[in-house]
Amino acid sequence: MTQDLTRLPVHELSRQLQGKRLSPVEVVDAYLARIAEKDGKLHAYTEVFSEEARLAARAAEAAIRAGHSVGPLHGVPIALKDLIEIEGRIVTGGSEAWTKRMATRTATLARKLMAQGMIVLGKTHTVEFAMGGWGTNSRRGTPWNPWDLKTARTPGGSSSGSGVAVAAGLAPWAIGTDTGGSVRLPASWCGITGLKTTIGRVSTHGVLPLSPTLDTPGPMARSVEDAALLYAVLQGADPLDPLTRGLPYTDPLPTLKRGVRGLRLARMPQGERQYASADVLAAYDRSLAEFERLGAEIVPLDLPFLFADVAAYNLRIMAAESYTLYRELVDDESAPLDPHVRPRIAGGRNVSAREYIEALRMRDVMKQQFAGAMEGIDALLTPTTMTTAVPVDEVDQAKAPAHYTRFGNYLDLTALALPNGVDAGGLPTSLQVVCRSLDEATALRIGWAYQNATQWHLQTPKV
Repeated sequence: MTQDLTRLPVHELSRQLQGKRLSPVEVVDAYLARIAEKDGKLHAYTEVFSEEARLAARAAEAAIRAGHSVGPLHGVPIALKDLIEIEGRIVTGGSEAWTKRMATRTATLARKLMAQGMIVLGKTHTVEFAMGGWGTNSRRGTPWNPWDLKTARTPGGSSSGSGVAVAAGLAPWAIGTDTGGSVRLPASWCGITGLKTTIGRVSTHGVLPLSPTLDTPGPMARSVEDAALLYAVLQGADPLDPLTRGLPYTDPLPTLKRGVRGLRLARMPQGERQYASADVLAAYDRSLAEFERLGAEIVPLDLPFLFADVAAYNLRIMAAESYTLYRELVDDESAPLDPHVRPRIAGGRNVSAREYIEALRMRDVMKQQFAGAMEGIDALLTPTTMTTAVPVDEVDQAKAPAHYTRFGNYLDLTALALPNGVDAGGLPTSLQVVCRSLDEATALRIGWAYQNATQWHLQTPKV
């Protein structure tokens, strides 16, 4: 029974909770039991809020049974990345230097979740300061990718713990953040669905920053339908975050199941295929064929720049802004920082004001170029990662796995990562659906059509 409860998709969990066929107490107890059993190996959580979650579950049960449900997600558990502040709780940002850092406020997105009656199970591990795509953390521990229980493989970062928790059934869904791929990379390597939102769609107030220009919180779930439900709750204006002001609320649910017939979807430029492994390319090509079968038109796309060029500008902004934020710790050689993260952030020390402003200027130029190239096209399809998860001891920390993701942050696009196959060793591959800024609804619509026609998102690791 516990295993069944922890594998239910949220949209089904919600129906059973609201229909009083399940109790929030049963659900929370099932997740806490699974965490207690499995997380010693998987290391997804930094802290589990067992007592508080059970208290909240009992309150949710009483409210639902009394006819006082606050909404369809009342009683549904969730996990939060350890960048998200909850007043009175430790928030480490993945840093050993901050193991006693107490939050004095609660993030707007956390308040939104709690207002819907959701129950926070705990905080999940992150790469230090969210600066890294592999998902490793040499001081606080690297979450174990659950698709290979014998060899430690990259979970993807920086939202590593959230990806592992969702994939392994330690949470039905979770919140991550994405500055260069940090929702999509763990979604890819952990075989789940992740949505990179447009800047301003989800408030970053109370979320520890990496790069305020680029940071975007987003949902990590087992299916597109669940990601759409969570995104609908997360988005909205926040007076505490100026970037959210003036953006229209767009409900993705009315258009979610309209299919892709008649849509024009672009394949990535031929020159970008060289970076992907044979298994990743094979899964990608099968996905293109599936969309054609579903009635979409697959078209070529010519871009006036390479993904690597865009990624370099994205990294320049990330390095400059993260160094500005964390320079005191980074410059203090006695501070217990991850030896792989310190030099990434320290690189911002050498970014001149001219170079930083040039990166911002080129961002506007490239946004216009991309918009021109995408005229008449609904989405660009790429792999999410170049390879499937690699053994942690083979990682080259001087490189990044974000070739296919960083351009989405730099150009302020929305992007969805979803499972689309497995490699020869049974590790998940992932498809990325990239849409225009503020067009999360179309990305989710395309992703739902794919998942409705395939079974890849239903596969789970044997934990």
